[in-house]
Amino acid sequence: MGVHGLTTYVEGHRNLLKDVKFRDSRLVIDGSSLYYRIYFNHRLDQQRGGDYDHFSGLLHQFFSALEACKIQPYVVLDGGMDPSFKKFATLRQRLLSKIKDADHLSHGRNGSVLPILARRVLIQVVAQRGVPLVQCPTEADWEIACLAHQWKCPVLTSDSDFYIFDLPGGYLPFQFFNWTNLNGKASNRFISARCYTASGLCLSFSSIHCEILALSAVLIGNDYGALKEADKVFAMLNENGFMSKGRASGSRIDGLLLWLFSFRNVTEALKDVTEIMGGGKKGQKDVISSWLREAMQEYRVDTQSSLARWFSEAGNAAVGAQTSQLPECLSTAVARGLLAPWVIDAFVTRRVFLVAQVENSKLASSHCSSEAIRQALYGILLQKPNKILTRRGGGAGQQAAGPHCGFQMQDTGLQENTSQGMRGGRGRGGRGRGGRGRGLSHSLPTQQGAIDALHIEQAAGTATAEAYSVNDPIFVEEYDRMHLNLKINRVEVQPLRNHLHLEGIAKAPVAVRLGVLLEVLGASESALAPVPPHMQLPVAVTAFWMQKATPTPSQLQLQALLLCMVYGELCLNSQAGATHSQHTTQQVNWAAERRVQAGLDRQRVRAGERRGLDLAVLHSFSQWQSCLWSTLCFNQLLLLPLPEPHLPCLFSGTLAHGLLRYLNGGRNAESLLAGGSFSGHLYWSLLSSVNNCSFKANPSSSSSGRGRRSRGQGRRGRGRGGRGRGAQGWSTGVDELNNRFALLMHE
Repeated sequence: MGVHGLTTYVEGHRNLLKDVKFRDSRLVIDGSSLYYRIYFNHRLDQQRGGDYDHFSGLLHQFFSALEACKIQPYVVLDGGMDPSFKKFATLRQRLLSKIKDADHLSHGRNGSVLPILARRVLIQVVAQRGVPLVQCPTEADWEIACLAHQWKCPVLTSDSDFYIFDLPGGYLPFQFFNWTNLNGKASNRFISARCYTASGLCLSFSSIHCEILALSAVLIGNDYGALKEADKVFAMLNENGFMSKGRASGSRIDGLLLWLFSFRNVTEALKDVTEIMGGGKKGQKDVISSWLREAMQEYRVDTQSSLARWFSEAGNAAVGAQTSQLPECLSTAVARGLLAPWVIDAFVTRRVFLVAQVENSKLASSHCSSEAIRQALYGILLQKPNKILTRRGGGAGQQAAGPHCGFQMQDTGLQENTSQGMRGGRGRGGRGRGGRGRGLSHSLPTQQGAIDALHIEQAAGTATAEAYSVNDPIFVEEYDRMHLNLKINRVEVQPLRNHLHLEGIAKAPVAVRLGVLLEVLGASESALAPVPPHMQLPVAVTAFWMQKATPTPSQLQLQALLLCMVYGELCLNSQAGATHSQHTTQQVNWAAERRVQAGLDRQRVRAGERRGLDLAVLHSFSQWQSCLWSTLCFNQLLLLPLPEPHLPCLFSGTLAHGLLRYLNGGRNAESLLAGGSFSGHLYWSLLSSVNNCSFKANPSSSSSGRGRRSRGQGRRGRGRGGRGRGAQGWSTGVDELNNRFALLMHE
């Protein structure tokens, strides 16, 4: 998460960053920095839900550049929330900031919000290329540093914490890693980069004591915050002229380093710091000294890395104890990045943070639409049939379960609502270091106010066991958006009808697990049968979205989404090496299909177009992404009863909005698919399957649903010569469509 101001300081001292020609080496990559930097540095779409196809292409280019320079990457991802909750306030404040950024973007202003599926796209690309990857139980910084220290190779990241770690191979800041412009001859390619070492910074002060950097980081304040008493140190430095003596006049960091490095070693420095901060009071000095020493341990890396064994044994070694209570198959899935961190947060802490999306902030959060999916997921994670449930302190269920006993935290804009079964999700989830057994056990001083401090203290309570009947309700706290504030929703866990639970997942047949997934989504195998297996999950999600989204999505929005999926399938078939045989059993004119693909792509909203954002469309597509995001995690927990879809081929925000604009202009989907037999049959099969699933999900209203669709199409058709969208699809019977498309498909 970083040390405040340190990146600016180092970049201001050019001698601390050495130019290197990087090649033929191992490279430990901070996965979170990788997907953030690549997405934002290349100005990919944020307003319309993200362009995952372009993002995937850039990730492939990045790893191809490493391969050309004989660089072996190892990607390390952050995991879930630190169960000690020591960064709880920071995580909450970060989510609130992202909510406000998303609102700015929705109104055409500046902001920075990563699309909700970007992390999963990275994991898919890494798997596709065979790049080694591991997901840590909690925050990855310390694990990354230990691995790089053991291997004596550099780290690629954007986290200023790595200016503190003493790494023999150094730290390569991502902003100076010029992977888009390779140099050298074909057999000797290299990437121009800049390398920093903590020892180099120490030598610039004529010192060899890198531990002093850890002390300075604690005093400056990382995401734990510094003790308020540290202000006394800076007041003393100012009084004694250290701020003006610094090499960069007026630099808070420079003055502090100049003073600390004047001591012979870190022990002497600690003694003086403690004396100043403690004000001569022995009891207070002892507490401060203990806190400083413990906090400095966060930057010690002189131990063997558990990740080295994971990578050397091809992913068959244990990574951490954080997920030891999970079945082995799921624990391994966590380490491989196949189980999302927020799912682990729900299991370990019963708290999840929701990813902020660009949507209409005046409406309820887009994640409301996918609540039922998460409730079912929590049921599998937390229900223990025929057993007494034992709960640890800090769980959401510790709070009063009375209905409507909410309150507003005015100092942080956080609203708590304890009504049952509301909504939830998760954001990035935190990068706490408690998973390695050396985290701070106490709360650090915050500026959040008395109520906030009490809330965090309760969250990080001691491990007190309480027994409950299996009939008592279980809750998960979900941190969600309400307008531009944070809201805590206590969501009641919903058990499934077949009572599938965590211990039984690995033993359950695929048919049982598939039945659970389809039951929650309200879909049937027969309705999904006409579409390719890898598209069955997004089709079921789309049908679920049509039923649960508020306001109800229009048929034109549905058609735009399905045309996006058709475009993605055409892109897959046009990639180098594609044989076109996985989806077809008869000859297809791929030249004609490529023309359809190009025609669809021309409808994309281009950068720089001065067209206002349609908040209603933004919100609707954000609800669809939330449903997909939650379902992907549910499918992962169920050990993939349905194949995971290729995400870059499912959705592109600029394409979906452009296609909807085309359809709103009075033209129909058929005009975009003219000449493409494969794409046309695929589109109509997707459309009929979505509607079949929707009818199955709500059979009592299927006839009225048909009536509403017919009336809606009639209204859209007026004044356009009867060219109602979808008229052709409905005039062709569903059975006939399925039969026609079956000729092109095989299991």
